[in-house]
Amino acid sequence: MANTSATGGYLAPTAPVPPDDEDLDNLLQELVAGVTGLPGEMVRPRWQPTVPKQPEPTENWCAMGVSVQTNDSGPAIQHDSVGDGSDTYTRHQQIDLMCSFYGPSAKGYAQRLADSISIPQNGEQLALNGMKFVSASDIQPAPALINQQWNRRYDLTLVLRRKITRTYPVLNLLSAEVQSTTNSVPPVAATTNIHQ
Repeated sequence: MANTSATGGYLAPTAPVPPDDEDLDNLLQELVAGVTGLPGEMVRPRWQPTVPKQPEPTENWCAMGVSVQTNDSGPAIQHDSVGDGSDTYTRHQQIDLMCSFYGPSAKGYAQRLADSISIPQNGEQLALNGMKFVSASDIQPAPALINQQWNRRYDLTLVLRRKITRTYPVLNLLSAEVQSTTNSVPPVAATTNIHQ
C-alpha cells in the first residue's frame, strides 16, 4: 500500500500519470501519421531496441522521437480538502519532437506536417491529451550518401506543450497544536489547539 502524509515517507502519485515512454511515442506516432497521411507503419520511432531494416530509398517514411523534454520551473501545488484530502501538482512541459523524413517526397511530407499541425481540428486531437502545438522549426535538408547513392532526408522539429497533473495523498490536517511567541518586550508565548 502506498504511503500517505499520515504514514510519513515518500509519496507516489495516486492518479493516472500522463503518457510517457512508449505511450507518448505511440501518441506522437499517431499524430505524425495522422496529419501527414503517411501509413502508420511508415512513421517509426527514431530509437528502437532492435533496429528494423530501413525502407528502400524509393519509399517515403519518417523517423520520429522526443529529443528534449523541458519542465517549467515552479510547479503549482494546491490542496483539495474534499474527502480525506489530496494535493494536486500541476506543471507545464515543452516537448521537442524531432522528425526526419526520407524518400522521394520527403520535403513535401515535412512541409505537410508543418502546415497540417496548425489546423484547428488537429489541435483538438492534441488537446484531448493535454497537449498543444507551439511551433515548427525550419525544414533542414540532411541527405546521406549510402552505397554511392544520395538518399533524400529532411529534418523538422515540432515544439509541443503539455500540462502534467498528478495527485498525491496529502491528507487534510485534522488537528494541530501551534506554539507562538511575539517579538514584544517582554515576549508573550501562547499555545493554540486547532481541531477540525
